Amino acid sequence: MQIPADLIGYSAATLTTAAFVPQAIKTIRSRETHAISFWMYLMFTVGIALWFVYGVALGSWPVIVSNVLTFLLAATILALKVRWG
Repeated sequence: MQIPADLIGYSAATLTTAAFVPQAIKTIRSRETHAISFWMYLMFTVGIALWFVYGVALGSWPVIVSNVLTFLLAATILALKVRWG
C-alpha cells in the first residue's frame, strides 16, 4: 500500500504548525517575550510567508494551509515581541 503524497504533506503540516501553538499560548498568557529572539521570529515569519507564496505557485494545499496557519501564529508571537519587548 502506497501512502498518497498529500497525506504525508498534511501530516507534516499538522505537526509543524501545531508545534507553534504552545509557544503562542504561553506568550499570550504570560506576556513574557524577553527570551524570544526578534530577529529569529522576523526571519521565520518572512520565510513562512515565502513558503505560502511557493505553495500558491505550486497549487499545493498542504503547503498553503499549513503556512497560513503557521504565519498567523508566528506573526502573533512577533507582534507580541515588538509590543512587550
